[in-house]
Amino acid sequence: DQKYRKQIHETLKKFNDDSKEMQDLWKITLQNDSINLLKVKKILDERGWVGKDKVGAQANSTLFLVIQHSDLETQKKYLPMMKEAVKNGNADSGSLALLIDRIEIREGRKQIYGSQIGINPNTKTEYVLPVIDPDNVDKRRTEVGLGSMSDYVKNWNLIWDVEKYKSDLRELEKLNK
Repeated sequence: DQKYRKQIHETLKKFNDDSKEMQDLWKITLQNDSINLLKVKKILDERGWVGKDKVGAQANSTLFLVIQHSDLETQKKYLPMMKEAVKNGNADSGSLALLIDRIEIREGRKQIYGSQIGINPNTKTEYVLPVIDPDNVDKRRTEVGLGSMSDYVKNWNLIWDVEKYKSDLRELEKLNK
């Protein structure tokens, strides 16, 4: 799941988003996503969410990543299964938080854990997609084993300033509609 996604960031440093290089890379990524999803759905439908104890941490993480990068209906279908797996210690609560955020954003709601990043179409800059109660996002992140927002957003060369975020939130919400 991650092989070609890791190349996207580096490719974007050399080529713009609508270049042939990026289009080719996304085509390969989406083809692999389709193949991976068929395999993961078969596993989940036949065996349920197989935990780290049975398949190892990397394979368990792969189950999540493939679902995380699938269509909304698939995400919603397997969300209850993943919730149950987290409850039973067979999946990571931080990964579940990312899946929940992805679904919330895709359904037009604010995210809970601040894990989803968008690109402002006007400025071409990245930003944290709308978050409910930004004052307490770090508390929620800690509860599921995620690091602080300040550390997380450094991955996109962003700075987490909750007061500025709150003042910008109305504008950010408009971008996400």
